[in-house]
Amino acid sequence: MAEDRAGSAPPASLKPNAIGFVDALVIGLNATSPAYSVAAVIGPIVALVGVYAPGVLFASFVPMLFIASAFFYLNKADQDCGTTFSWVTRALGPWTGWLGGWAITMTGVLVVGSLADVAVSFGLMAIGLDSWADNTFVRQLLTVILIIVMTGLCVIGTELSAKVQNALILAQVAFLLIFVVVALYRVYAGTTSFDSVRPSVDWLNPFGAGGAALTSGLLLGVFIYWGWESAVNLTEEVEDSATAPGKAGVWSTVILLVTYLSVGFAVVAFAGTAYLAENADEEEFIFALLAEEVMGGWDWIVLLAVSTSAIASTQTTIIPASRTALSMARRHALPAHFGRINPRFRTPDVSTWWVAFVAIAWYLVVNQISENALFDSLTALSLLIAFYYALTGVACAVYYRRQLTSSLRDFLLIGLGPVVGAGLLTWLLVRSVIDMSDPANSYSGTSWFGLGPPLVIGIGIILIGVVFMVVLRLRSPAFWAERRGVVDPALMDGKEI
Repeated sequence: MAEDRAGSAPPASLKPNAIGFVDALVIGLNATSPAYSVAAVIGPIVALVGVYAPGVLFASFVPMLFIASAFFYLNKADQDCGTTFSWVTRALGPWTGWLGGWAITMTGVLVVGSLADVAVSFGLMAIGLDSWADNTFVRQLLTVILIIVMTGLCVIGTELSAKVQNALILAQVAFLLIFVVVALYRVYAGTTSFDSVRPSVDWLNPFGAGGAALTSGLLLGVFIYWGWESAVNLTEEVEDSATAPGKAGVWSTVILLVTYLSVGFAVVAFAGTAYLAENADEEEFIFALLAEEVMGGWDWIVLLAVSTSAIASTQTTIIPASRTALSMARRHALPAHFGRINPRFRTPDVSTWWVAFVAIAWYLVVNQISENALFDSLTALSLLIAFYYALTGVACAVYYRRQLTSSLRDFLLIGLGPVVGAGLLTWLLVRSVIDMSDPANSYSGTSWFGLGPPLVIGIGIILIGVVFMVVLRLRSPAFWAERRGVVDPALMDGKEI
């Protein structure tokens, strides 16, 4: 690695050993925005499966754990901040790898504005400024400012980002824990004004409501785990980069499972299935509806939990997109300026700001269409997420194909598990396409070209990516000349997850 000297070219690498395992774990957790995510899906899942919502949340964890295993082992072989882009390129070829990288960068573009909007809305409600939250101009202005501030923190340095994330996760976990404890206490004390029901272990049965309901619930549940791989995107900046980022990703999914089950049990027990089903269309605002009922005058605690969750995720969601763009530029799969690293902060400043500015433009333009159109764009995320997660699972088995028969452990954790996870996600992807093809299933209920708006948005993003890819292939063919690789047996050092 070339050292940065006065008068020399900007550094060619990110800052190594900038953060440790715990910092990476926290960033992986915050990237999923736990409080916001579980609030967004608990109502719709309850509407589908009733009290078995915790069981669906548990079942949704299974493919995530399998894919997390793929991330762990692929990171051991290749510590590249482009993760899926780099790994899929090596295992399946440059064309597939490029599309995987494109999907990752576009997920950041689609979701950052919405996360910042939720952070602003709940933050304003927490301090009693509901009128500001209802004012479209004020809310959108503050949302843009928040995105710029969070992007600036990402550029200034990974260490600072980690410190901010540590503070936010502590606040979020504390707020959620208080909510869970108070809600369950009131359920057992019989002091709720809802048709509350005491929790039961039977709620963990994902098949309790039948197969069809489980399928629809999984479509919602599996994507609330999305984002944990942000820890792995920091692999070039984490101590013990060969194993620590992958471990952080795996442990993130486990901690998220515990968090989601705790909150899921508390919300279902306190509010009851009828109320949650009736208010399923409120989505993330279900916590706002329940906050005063559960906490009384301390409802601001729950509102801040969602706000801090969304603020943290606004920042961490930029990381995978910007690091992936950096990796693609280094391999000549994107224009070279996306690969610039700030000489002072050792972060990918150009790609980071690009992600933020495109995300802001998307947020503002889509909001001009309608608020429902913004929600439809978020629904389109499911297509992109399932696509690149499934690619990663397949790439793991292909990349390590010569090692799969060396032991039962390798076969299960490197081969069978990731392939099963990829299969489940592919199945969910197909189901998503089928559901989204019906305009009636969209938030807006409108038809775009005879299809649901989320499907049109998802297809449009992929088609734009294909056009960019072909143009770049013609202008700079070096990347597409790369050959697929197989893991070096020496990399199989036998370390445990």
